[in-house]
Amino acid sequence: MADGTLHDAFLDELRDAYDAEKQLTRALPKLAKAASSPELRTAFEKHLEETRGHVDRLERVFESLDEKVRGKHCDGIAGIIEEGKSVMEEDFDEATMDACLIAGGQRAEHYEMAAYGTLIAWAQAMGHREAVDLLQQTLAEEKAADKKLSQLAEGGINQEAADAVSGQEEGEGETPSTARAAGRRSVSASDGPKRSRR
Repeated sequence: MADGTLHDAFLDELRDAYDAEKQLTRALPKLAKAASSPELRTAFEKHLEETRGHVDRLERVFESLDEKVRGKHCDGIAGIIEEGKSVMEEDFDEATMDACLIAGGQRAEHYEMAAYGTLIAWAQAMGHREAVDLLQQTLAEEKAADKKLSQLAEGGINQEAADAVSGQEEGEGETPSTARAAGRRSVSASDGPKRSRR
């Protein structure tokens, strides 16, 4: 029996990515619902619409290769989603929950960025020009979504969560909820030093 080829591996990865995007269309509404920050909720909702477009684009890639559209269960994204569900069950203050939702969202984005990078490289090597163009559009949107999550984290959410900790440690008498309310009034995208994304 002949060994599998790069084309076979490419199709396998394509099916994995297709299933991952399908799983994310079900997970992203839950992330949006759990977010306290309106900007974060909007970012998740926007990316949900993009993710539906990613599903459509992958279907076009299959068609360009004269292959049947089908997925293969993506264990990697399933694990990331499961971790996200566990976090949403924790009793965190609102800013901390938003920071954790960003972290989970970025795990998914980085997983997808790696997958699409591989798919693009393999499609280029095999001369699948239409597939390359479609996959590059999706990769650009994944990178933009990741960048947006970083901006939200660095623009105030991480600092708001950290300030709630500082307030408790210093015994200022503020509860996490009052610290959050104060933080919301004073924190803007340009306030405070830039923080690392995690």
